[in-house]
Amino acid sequence: MKLSYAPLENQFVRLAPLTEEHREPLRPLADDPEIWALSTVRGGGAHFDTWFGDRLNEQSAGDAMSYAVWVKAAEAFCGHTSYLAICAEQARLEIGWTWYAAPYRGGAVNPSCKRLLLGHAFAAGAERVELKTHGRNERSQRAMKKMGAQYEGTLRRYVETWTGERRDNAYFSVLREEWPSVMAGLDQRIADFSEAN
Repeated sequence: MKLSYAPLENQFVRLAPLTEEHREPLRPLADDPEIWALSTVRGGGAHFDTWFGDRLNEQSAGDAMSYAVWVKAAEAFCGHTSYLAICAEQARLEIGWTWYAAPYRGGAVNPSCKRLLLGHAFAAGAERVELKTHGRNERSQRAMKKMGAQYEGTLRRYVETWTGERRDNAYFSVLREEWPSVMAGLDQRIADFSEAN
């Protein structure tokens, strides 16, 4: 797997490789307690700079590729997503650290981002793309199932979160042979949003 780190875009969003210039545009968006309520760490308010710095450090080390999400119609940033747990020799990676400001949840943004990220990963030679979420994050799990990702199971009490809670991790994946069907579903959803606008 040879994954390039480049801007990705379609008619709804542009995924810009994360740089220092995105710090201030993303800061107010991250200041929403709902984003971090089920996360392992806090990234809003006084915790934002640490969270943002960790994302830059991960990509400098080659462990992740983070993106600021730009919504074309709004001409504004709306959140963040990334590739992480990149294992080139085994042709697998994870899509995660995904969050959007409240007005952009439940619309065209997430399927557009997932279409770009999955398409780029499989074009680069990925055999497996993983996604995970809190066992209680029903909204994220519904989105993963709607996208066509396969539920693989839940690892119980897997990690301690910033609240002191031991979090269950629910795991999903898309395999190379499943990608054409998942892609078709995402393309149809994106087309439906295009027709509605």
